[in-house]
Amino acid sequence: MGSFFGAFFLLLVTGVPIALALGVGGMGYLYFSGNGGVILALPQRMMAGVDQFILLTIPLFLLAGMLMNVGGITDRIVGFARAMVGHRKGGMSSVTVLSAGFFAGISGSATAEASALGSILIPAMRRQGIPPAYAAALIGVSAVVGPIIPPSITMIVYGVLSGASIGQLFLAGVAPGILIVLGLLIYATWRARRDGFPVTEKMDWAERRAATLRTLPALVLPLIIVVGIKAGIFTPTEAAAVAVIYALVIGFIYRDLTVSRVWEAMIATTLASSAILFITAMASIVAFVFTLEQVPATIASAVLSISDNPLVILIMLNIVLLILGMFLEPISILILTMPILMQFLKIIGMDPVQFGVMVVLNVVIGMATPPVGILLFIVCATSGQPLTAVAKEAMPLIGICLFVLFLVAAIPMISLALPHAMLP
Repeated sequence: MGSFFGAFFLLLVTGVPIALALGVGGMGYLYFSGNGGVILALPQRMMAGVDQFILLTIPLFLLAGMLMNVGGITDRIVGFARAMVGHRKGGMSSVTVLSAGFFAGISGSATAEASALGSILIPAMRRQGIPPAYAAALIGVSAVVGPIIPPSITMIVYGVLSGASIGQLFLAGVAPGILIVLGLLIYATWRARRDGFPVTEKMDWAERRAATLRTLPALVLPLIIVVGIKAGIFTPTEAAAVAVIYALVIGFIYRDLTVSRVWEAMIATTLASSAILFITAMASIVAFVFTLEQVPATIASAVLSISDNPLVILIMLNIVLLILGMFLEPISILILTMPILMQFLKIIGMDPVQFGVMVVLNVVIGMATPPVGILLFIVCATSGQPLTAVAKEAMPLIGICLFVLFLVAAIPMISLALPHAMLP
């Protein structure tokens, strides 16, 4: 299998898209290993990889998020966060973290969150006197909660591949997401006091109430989805459809949506969904190659030859996932590694839902980790700051995320308390 991984990373460094690198690398391995005839069956494997009813949730949740975004919900969320914490020391940095937490309940994507909030909040923080490199780092690291707090596209993919309950995964991500937001809020407040960041004028109660009422429809959407799934009112796929209808109704009631904006959201959703599902189809080729060559069992045996201690295996697994998260997109990582991860899940004996939250945390934290985390590149492009300066500011923020990851891995009830409490 060394030839496959070599070809895959060679294609990546030469600028070939991840999806094509996966597919071409897999087909190339089959051809040169004497299994060229199997390539004829790969189109069927690709179709089987995306022919799953639950995957309909991906374009539907993406569309709901896009509709709210083009309908001005992002601006409302920022306004609500400013009303709540904008008057604190260095208020805009606290507004940034809180906005990321609220926006996570809509987008389900770290890259979408970093892009949408960065364009609004980095200039706002700069105007308040907050160093632009720190502002960019705060946006980039805060965006990791996007795939943690429900609804989460990455959690859906993990649930499809592992067989774990998507409703349970959504619930399990709530507490870790809140812990990350709280940790970043504490750091932002401390940093503001240490460096003497300015404050903004405190809004009166009438302005706060108005900001809350404007944003309330967006804030209750994650609650509707999670409670609806757990109460058995609708399935995850139906919940995604409900989210789209809800976004349309709210958008037209508030007169934020127009036909042209709906069309814009549909085009953006089509492009994003096509990319995700194309990666899924191409990664099915790799999954087929791994199964054919018994790669999961081979890797599990190799790791066990180093140590059979579940704690050591867990540490090695976390390190590898963090490194992968620095280079690859989360969905690609899950599809590529899930057969191997399921082997390790049996060895360490962790609950599949807790394991899923840990895995997702690893890969999204990797996205914000220097030197090649994709979230850092997004905020660097938005802010115009050099990567070295942003990476330096991001390190303590990443440390907070890693601490939450440690808690999730070590204490099962952090992620499992809410799913267990809401069992039917």
